[in-house]
Amino acid sequence: MRWLDLQGVRRRCRSLVCKVNVFVGKIINEHKSKRSLRDNQEESTYDDDFVDVLLGMHGNSKLSDSDMIAVLWEMIFRGTDTVAILLEWILARMVLHPDIQAKAQAEIDAIIGDSGRQVSDSDLSKLPYLRAIVKETLRMHPPGPLLSWARLSIHDTQIGAHFIPAGTTAMVNMWAITHDEKVWPKAHEYKPERFLGVKESDNFPIMGSDLRLAPFGAGRRVCPGKSMGLATVELWLAQLLGRFKWVSYGEVDLSETLKLSLEMKNTLVCKAFPRV
Repeated sequence: MRWLDLQGVRRRCRSLVCKVNVFVGKIINEHKSKRSLRDNQEESTYDDDFVDVLLGMHGNSKLSDSDMIAVLWEMIFRGTDTVAILLEWILARMVLHPDIQAKAQAEIDAIIGDSGRQVSDSDLSKLPYLRAIVKETLRMHPPGPLLSWARLSIHDTQIGAHFIPAGTTAMVNMWAITHDEKVWPKAHEYKPERFLGVKESDNFPIMGSDLRLAPFGAGRRVCPGKSMGLATVELWLAQLLGRFKWVSYGEVDLSETLKLSLEMKNTLVCKAFPRV
């Protein structure tokens, strides 16, 4: 009965694909027009972005418009969605833990000083506590709790005490790993300091080399945008904390709901006061 599409999933997906193709195709056409205009001018202040890089590959690698639409679809929707969700979780934690928020702001102030400028990319390496906050939030609230490393067993196999019959599809439950007391001491406590100890192991890698915390996956199917996503979150967070003090506006509910990503069940509502 699968072909009947009783829930209308395939029908809604086909409609969404058409809308996305029009939206992303418009972005590509706008960049083509700007590039054409720039080529007809001797000087231009137009800065290349990611779409221009793809357009530059159009002739050499035979990257078609459909290929570019597919790449941009991933960049815009998956990149935007997960970054926004992670920032919401972090701000919720900052509201609930004003002492942690104050430490991060003091660290930012020490780098920025009285210059009045915003945090830039070059400052991120000097903000270890802010980076620890991001890591701890990824541990407690991973936007992708079930890593999409779908594995199909082709033979009956035994893993520890578990029998896995042939044909079983397995996925990695990163949420369960990061909340396991055997893996993470005091796993249910929000402690960014766990990533700031003097031991080398405290400078914890999160890019996939250690499966105790691999929010972006690992191996050949690791998230290709992991570095850019992490840098984007850190930069946005530094600017949000550097310019504003975040306080509660009612109850902060940390209940989770799993959709495409692990989201807050109830949207965060808080107040932001400009910092002097």
